[in-house]
Amino acid sequence: MKVAIEELSKIEIITREAKVLELTREFGKFGITGMTIYDAKGCGVQLGTQEYEVEKNEEPTLLDKQVVMVVLPSAKVDDFLDFVEKQLYTGHIGDGKIFVSPVTNAIRVRTGEEGMDALVEGEFD
Repeated sequence: MKVAIEELSKIEIITREAKVLELTREFGKFGITGMTIYDAKGCGVQLGTQEYEVEKNEEPTLLDKQVVMVVLPSAKVDDFLDFVEKQLYTGHIGDGKIFVSPVTNAIRVRTGEEGMDALVEGEFD
């Protein structure tokens, strides 16, 4: 019999590499015990135009970014997003984007734990 799974959300934060360490140091206060970080290339609505450039790019220029992905209880999302926005905000082009998606389940393969149990430290065999 399946147990009811706590609602979870996946947060994907795309930002400059220089901001990632500063950002992730504080994740523990939201109960986040794991994360995935990977390199990415991309551009937003400015098509990769740097703030100091006089004219806007007409063709996309892919810029180096990093993506930080975490999963947390949906009830904590609003407070977490407030924190992330304050950490990343400079007011300049390239501060980043945040995407929020529902997660229907998470499963720890080794133990079969599901939901939040699969995301937090559990007992070892």
